[in-house]
Amino acid sequence: MELPANHFKRGLYAGEQQIGLWCSLASHVSVEILAGSGYDWLLLDTEHSANEVPMVLCQLQACMENRVQPIVRPPVNDPVWIKRFLDAGVQSFLLPMVETAQDAAAVVAATRYPPDGIRGFAASARSSRFGRVKDYYARAHEEICVLVQIESKLGMENLEAIAAVPGVDGVFIGPGDLSSAIGYLGDQGNPYVVDLIVQLIGRIDRAGNRAGILTGDEALAKRYIEAGCLFTAVGSDAGLLARGSEALKKRFKP
Repeated sequence: MELPANHFKRGLYAGEQQIGLWCSLASHVSVEILAGSGYDWLLLDTEHSANEVPMVLCQLQACMENRVQPIVRPPVNDPVWIKRFLDAGVQSFLLPMVETAQDAAAVVAATRYPPDGIRGFAASARSSRFGRVKDYYARAHEEICVLVQIESKLGMENLEAIAAVPGVDGVFIGPGDLSSAIGYLGDQGNPYVVDLIVQLIGRIDRAGNRAGILTGDEALAKRYIEAGCLFTAVGSDAGLLARGSEALKKRFKP
């Protein structure tokens, strides 16, 4: 059995726009529905979602018959959490609140086996398809994608150093926490915030890395893509359900 290919990672390095959707409903049923919708990636959130490892495992299985890449955001930057998700078969990660190059290097190390990292050895985990993938331990890093999230003033200050860490495949701008950190809580569309994000995208690009973001605002998504954002989440499962159900209701009950 061959090591599963990470088409999302390959697309990033080829410079191909990767369009994604945020998933926080903690349901393998909703993930299975969305996995067939044609997105390049789905973010399976465990930081701001009632999502646990066994539930994420079911969501990974729900993606299997589609090309879409599931990306998991652990609740915290912790090698134990990362190890558990790796063994469950996660190949792509979004790590929250990375503020220094040291933070980023620790994240990368958690996804690598010794001597290049600290990942623990599991003989027959789902990641190696229960021991069936040839040369899994030597080649696993080839298909693992590490995305780090910049969402604080300190993270912005250290942006270039973070982007330069070997093994960091993408730098994601967290617009919610970032806007809060600079005094614009709940105001991600403020012109000052938008201009700052555009500048950050440019800095990531000039640093030789790949920028990502989440926004449910179509105009903003297009502006960020034009600025050079390469992996862009354009909505969320909860947002689609809430706004779609409200719109349907209004057509019958204004």
